[in-house]
Amino acid sequence: MTAPGPSATPRVVAEGLRFPEGPVALDDGSVLVVEIAGGALTRVAPDGALEVLAELGGGPNGAAVTDDGRVVVCNSGGWRYEQRGDRLWPVGQSPDDGWIDLVDLATREHRVLHRAAGDVPLRSPNDVVLDGHGGFWFTDLGVRSSRSLDWTGVFYATLDGSRCEEVIHPMITPNGIGLSADGATLFVAETFTGRLWAFDVVEPGRVGPGAGYAPHGGRLVLGADGYRLFDSLAVAPNGDVCVATLFTSGITVARPCGGEVGFVPLPDPYTTNLCFTAPDRVVVTQSSSGRLVELAWPPPTLQEHP
Repeated sequence: MTAPGPSATPRVVAEGLRFPEGPVALDDGSVLVVEIAGGALTRVAPDGALEVLAELGGGPNGAAVTDDGRVVVCNSGGWRYEQRGDRLWPVGQSPDDGWIDLVDLATREHRVLHRAAGDVPLRSPNDVVLDGHGGFWFTDLGVRSSRSLDWTGVFYATLDGSRCEEVIHPMITPNGIGLSADGATLFVAETFTGRLWAFDVVEPGRVGPGAGYAPHGGRLVLGADGYRLFDSLAVAPNGDVCVATLFTSGITVARPCGGEVGFVPLPDPYTTNLCFTAPDRVVVTQSSSGRLVELAWPPPTLQEHP
């Protein structure tokens, strides 16, 4: 992909996707995305061409690629959608439990890796980050109806299928998840609270005791003002935590030690996820409009705070 110029307008990389999420940059310049409404894992070529690699069903959401070419996919179980003008709008979740898929990029074969953590079912797995120790952290957004909402948490699982456990609980709609470059800090964004939390990782799959008042022991990095709902996140090369933000749509940029750096406005109310394809370049899923867009980083539209 070519780097965009200084314009504040995002460059459209691909369109026609069915509620894309979970972007992952590949070494060949292409980007993997999941299509939640399409139930698919899809490759976006540098020229924007789309190739479905696996039909997973349900509602594939977050994704991460291992060094040996396997893709861990959080599958939420599915959503219902309505077409409103030129946008696809989620209007409800499947009541069915979700699962974790494992896809082999070479063979395109896929299988279910985890459906539960002991006696705790995976309700709506959402986003995932590999830890470099043969395991991965993932969030479970939970399932909501008109009168109920699951209390869920953050899980740790292994790629060999031998371990899956809930490590952090309770949380309210945990969504985005990422690790600092040294792997010592785990960041988790909650959607409906608009909060970004940090946890100390003391060993693979373990976090240290918290000193805060929150029942899960996390440190509050940022609490959003206004109608900002936090979705998935990525940790920038300089350590900033970049959180895809819904409705007041764009990217909220937080300092890892706490506080907000600034905000990058984007047009799609479902600005859901992002990944860095280079230190100075980022791609962002614009889900309701079915687009993957590219920005220079930091963009001229970054509205910095003191």
